Amino acid sequence: MPKTLVSYPMYCAAPGAIDGFWRGLRRHLAAAGLTDVDADLTLPEDLPSHWTAPNLLLSQTCGYPLTHGLEGRVQIVGTPCYDAPGCEGPLYSSAFVVREGDPAETLADCRGRRVAFNSRDSQSGYNSLRRAVAPLAEGTPFFAAAIESGAHRRSMDLVRDDVADLAAIDCVSFALASDAGSTAGLRILGVSSSAPGLPLITAADAPPQTVARLRRAFSAACADPALSAHRAGMRLSGFEVLPLAAYRTILDMENDAIYAGYPDLA
Repeated sequence: MPKTLVSYPMYCAAPGAIDGFWRGLRRHLAAAGLTDVDADLTLPEDLPSHWTAPNLLLSQTCGYPLTHGLEGRVQIVGTPCYDAPGCEGPLYSSAFVVREGDPAETLADCRGRRVAFNSRDSQSGYNSLRRAVAPLAEGTPFFAAAIESGAHRRSMDLVRDDVADLAAIDCVSFALASDAGSTAGLRILGVSSSAPGLPLITAADAPPQTVARLRRAFSAACADPALSAHRAGMRLSGFEVLPLAAYRTILDMENDAIYAGYPDLA
């Protein structure tokens, strides 16, 4: 079997920040007794298969896949905390983004317009917006068109280019895009309700001592002064251990929209 795999596939940070943090985290993993780790981060093309690989040591997923297929197939290591508007401890929200100069003042003003979303299995890009729109839709179609973009940054491009009028963007993704100078021409119309952030996971059969070592290593990396610049580039500010039950919020948001007669954005 190949060495254990580690990836950080969910956020695009400043160049070098993730690799620099990984070098430090790998050092802390070794100090915690986890030495059989590939030197380089894995860049998975098929995330569902990667997340359930038997030799997965550490990765990050979205709360929606966690509650819709990964439960029982992975273990939660913990939830990173981020220093970004819309985050509070291990919780995060979505920014509802429109073009600068768009006359919309509230989400209700977007009725009959075009929405872009990254994917249907995204808490931040789809589920949070569906929940926010449900009471406004009153069981009827709300948007004139819903465009699946494949990525948050692509959704922002579609809004900026007047292909779509609105998108819900993970607040950490929006902050990192802002750091990169990629949010020009956009403004935040509002924010969604909060939910637990994107969890770190390990293989379902990882022994308790491995999970404990992962938590110790990641906590140490989050407190290591030598990694402060890399953490800043990632907007990473800490780490907390949340139970799986905390992610029930995501299912509640989905059920609220369905029970309101609004199962789909369009």
